[in-house]
Amino acid sequence: MTITDVLEVVLRIVLVLGVFLVLPLLVGQTEHKAMAHMQSRLGPMYAGGFHGWAQLVADGVKFAQKEDIVPAAADRTVFKLAPAVALIPYLVVLVAIPLGPNGLVAQNLDAGLFFVLAVMAVGVLGALMAGWASANKFSLLGGLRTAAQLMAYELPFILAAASVAMAAGTLSLPGIVEAWQPWWLLWQLPGAVVFFIAGLAELQRPPFDMPVADSEIIFGAFTEYSGLRFALFLLAEYAGIVVLCALTTVLFLGGWHGPFEDWLGWVWTLLKTMILAFVVIWLRVSYPRLREDQLQRLAWQGLVPVALGQLALTGVVAVVV
Repeated sequence: MTITDVLEVVLRIVLVLGVFLVLPLLVGQTEHKAMAHMQSRLGPMYAGGFHGWAQLVADGVKFAQKEDIVPAAADRTVFKLAPAVALIPYLVVLVAIPLGPNGLVAQNLDAGLFFVLAVMAVGVLGALMAGWASANKFSLLGGLRTAAQLMAYELPFILAAASVAMAAGTLSLPGIVEAWQPWWLLWQLPGAVVFFIAGLAELQRPPFDMPVADSEIIFGAFTEYSGLRFALFLLAEYAGIVVLCALTTVLFLGGWHGPFEDWLGWVWTLLKTMILAFVVIWLRVSYPRLREDQLQRLAWQGLVPVALGQLALTGVVAVVV
């Protein structure tokens, strides 16, 4: 390996870390501002003076100052590992997501879609570990709800992604973007909706936040966490939003395709990703939390049949066309 190859690897790692550290914080800041406007919550508008620009900084300082407490009866090792298990998979996933054409991806994997879906499923284990290790019945209930939600929504999530892979004839994420055609926006629209909704449920974002229902089980699996460990769970949530929106962009919205894509492809990818992130925030403000029976019914009686129908349609079109 030459010095040039080493420098290229280091540059790609730095870019991935930069995206991982910047975009989730940007989504978090946007959520503060959007919710403040939509719900007339003026508190986030004061920190720092101009439009509350320092609200996210204030939150970071607050978490850093809080005492880090581990319950006496907790499984200390698992309890401490859970935030890292929840966060790190989203960093790993970014390695395989292409930002633009001409090799603008940290690592082009032949089975990139399979890799991404497998690693994302690991992230949910962080909430399960936190719920089990906390020695708290409310945390355990939150962990059990997380497990039930994961089993219900992982199937439509994978089926919707498989439909796009079948249409493109490849599991490579850059290959899927290159095979994408504008008319897929209509043809693959049901799969896109299923993929996005199932992804929100796996991230436990409202209205699918039954595992952290504060009015019922305090804060679910994260009840016993404080300080920086709790902040890592929040960061994992925002990182998950970025990954979900980026994947939806790559699979269903054409990724870098747009005017002057050879030069501005990465701009189109980021722009589509941030628009979808705003939709995630909008849904949080607009819809109330689903009951557990409604959540399961939506998955098994709604999303799974639509995903199977999309998969069958893709199979027919792939053979005919």
